[in-house]
Amino acid sequence: MNLKGWTAFTALGLIWGSSFLWIKIAVQEVSPYLLVSTRLAFGLLGLLVVMVASRASLPRQPGILAAYLFMGVFNTALPFTLISWGETRIDSALAAILDGSVPLFTILIAHLWLHDEKISLPRIVGLAVGFVGVVVLVSRDLGPGALLGDVWGQAAVLLASICYALSATFARRHLQARRPLEQAIMIVLFAETLMWPLTLSLEPLRLPRLPLTWIALAWLGILGSCLAYLLYFYLIRNFGATRATLVAYLFPLIGLLLGIVFLDESADWRLMVGSALVLAGIVIVNQRQMPRVSPAPASLARRGE
Repeated sequence: MNLKGWTAFTALGLIWGSSFLWIKIAVQEVSPYLLVSTRLAFGLLGLLVVMVASRASLPRQPGILAAYLFMGVFNTALPFTLISWGETRIDSALAAILDGSVPLFTILIAHLWLHDEKISLPRIVGLAVGFVGVVVLVSRDLGPGALLGDVWGQAAVLLASICYALSATFARRHLQARRPLEQAIMIVLFAETLMWPLTLSLEPLRLPRLPLTWIALAWLGILGSCLAYLLYFYLIRNFGATRATLVAYLFPLIGLLLGIVFLDESADWRLMVGSALVLAGIVIVNQRQMPRVSPAPASLARRGE
């Protein structure tokens, strides 16, 4: 990636890396379904402002609309709900590990679906190193029985990871020619259209009362669903699905740094070792592969003697 790509990647990591904290705050007062619906409402409002300011238009082709409906379900509505519901049952540390599997699933799906994102040894090594770094970063917060905890909560976050991997690859294959703003607004629009009827059918509408909950919802919407989506689809479009989903490796690192800065938590060897492994994995995956030089024919070799 170039400098612009790395800047977008870092900003996306900072925004989504703090989302787990805000989700944990919001689910203390609202259900996962209302959280996602309200979050998307804030995100859609922000995207509409950007669309009006940029004088962009929305697509009308049935095929493109069907693709955005698929993305609305598998990139947003379903994984957002699964992660929010899963965090009511498992620790955020375990959720971070499970969410860190997104790049691993992505490279497998992309290898089968995309001609320019094939599995290679450097990519596999980089993804493995980065995933080990994620585990090291959150290992302090994992209780002795964490993996033996709520199976359904773990399955929900893992299924969300598969959804993200599938949708990132789908966007790269079918929506690469579409602008990031169009992708973001159409996906959030379809997801929001699906989520509110589901939410109102499952529970009576009870809006939050605590100001902190509203701050969490606004943060998750305006930054986590508006700005972050613009950055995310820019990365997928220009640098590939596998590279874009590597941002998941930054989430636990950002969470630890937030805890040190705002919660006066202490740093230990895990922060140093885990951070080094995560960054090394990202760098390895992004190494430019040198083209193989084929040996010269024997006749040409003899001419050069």
